[in-house]
Amino acid sequence: MEKVCIRYYFHLESGEKKSFAFQFEPLDPELPENLNKTFPKWTRLDFFQCPNCPYDSKKRVYCPLAVNLVDIIKRFDGLLSYEKVYLKVVTQEREVSKKTTVQHGMSSLMGLAIAACGCPHTSFFAPMAHFHMPLSSVRETVYRAVSSYMLSQYFLKKEGKNPDFELNGLTEIYKNMQVVNISTANRLRSATESDSTVNAIILLDTFAQALPIVMDTALEEIRSMYAPYHASTLLLPEKKPEDKADF
Repeated sequence: MEKVCIRYYFHLESGEKKSFAFQFEPLDPELPENLNKTFPKWTRLDFFQCPNCPYDSKKRVYCPLAVNLVDIIKRFDGLLSYEKVYLKVVTQEREVSKKTTVQHGMSSLMGLAIAACGCPHTSFFAPMAHFHMPLSSVRETVYRAVSSYMLSQYFLKKEGKNPDFELNGLTEIYKNMQVVNISTANRLRSATESDSTVNAIILLDTFAQALPIVMDTALEEIRSMYAPYHASTLLLPEKKPEDKADF
């Protein structure tokens, strides 16, 4: 599989331009090329460490999520969340562009960086990072998150393990992300005086909070689209009993 390369281009009303490039191996979601060599205090693991963090601050110095946000925070420091921006996201396959605000553009950018940071709580989103969709709506996020999770359950079943078709595990994943988002917001309040980065995390947390609540409703709304899959003409033929030799 080829390397995944995603580029974000921000064109501010002031004429200033900012760009970010993410490149990572398909089987390795971490983004070492986006990390600075020296890390500020707010990236230390024991600085507003998440209550559900699996790491020991005595054995690990830095938070992988925080470290992956250093460059983004530094370059957006001083910008206000409501400032207008023209955003263009470029991948190998397509370009997506939209006139939006700094906080919404940053939220999409930070969502990608967080999904690919290597934190155990965010590693579940690595497949979605590989098939990144910038500026997703809640409905689109529900579709992508559920589809990704169900595909993981298919792979589990192929391995002879018990799949979770009730989506209980997905709900737990997003509950853990709510805890991570709160701690991350606290970190960022100490990292910058502008509101854009904190509001970007708050927007991400809005998705994390909303998804478990709206998931059933959103899935029910699109259920009718899958009617063709349940048509009798698409049902697999019944397996015939194996012929037994007569002795």
